[in-house]
Amino acid sequence: MKIGILETGRPPGSLAQEFGDYPAMFERMLGDGFELETFEVEAGELPRQGGAHDAYLITGSPAGVYESLPWIEPLQQFIRSAGGSKMVGICFGHQIMAEALGGRVQKSDKGWGAGLHRYSILRSEPWMDAAREIAVPASHQDQVIVRPPHTEVVAFSSFTEFAALNWTDRPAISFQFHPEFSPAFAKALIEQRHDIVPNPDAAIASLEAPNDNARVAGWIQRFLKA
Repeated sequence: MKIGILETGRPPGSLAQEFGDYPAMFERMLGDGFELETFEVEAGELPRQGGAHDAYLITGSPAGVYESLPWIEPLQQFIRSAGGSKMVGICFGHQIMAEALGGRVQKSDKGWGAGLHRYSILRSEPWMDAAREIAVPASHQDQVIVRPPHTEVVAFSSFTEFAALNWTDRPAISFQFHPEFSPAFAKALIEQRHDIVPNPDAAIASLEAPNDNARVAGWIQRFLKA
């Protein structure tokens, strides 16, 4: 199965050298059975419509979907036009999908969310299992504040109302959290942002607890292969 990875950002500082870039993290998360091709969206690269990809995955980014960056609108246009292809959005990918398809995203007055966050499962989809709660690393200060039409809320928390969405008019799912982040990378990312993340030491300590990264990775794998 051929997946187009739409890379919209890179880990800060030297973290990519230590942990790999975001496409490498997704390659490890997805495992065998997927052939990945990366497109540097910030550099103006996007797949051709009607190309050879079975699905697309949009990565995280330090950018905001509301910023006047030259690559934001072309990416939104691509999302709108690729309605027949499977699509998965993670963090920024979750936000840009929501913004492109009728929702609204803004910098949240709740501030930064970092560390291991816990989410309640509101509804179970065929690609999921019977989990009622999950714990997954998070790293964001922007949030979807208006849910797009034709979506169902899959997971939520008191901090993130629309933490996971399932689209009903296209084969698409998206997550505000980061199942591709290892605890070590999530800790290093907080260290990079130590001066802006609230209670950074507590956020780092939270990542010592068990997480559901593998469970959510299985959800995404099943969604893509279904």
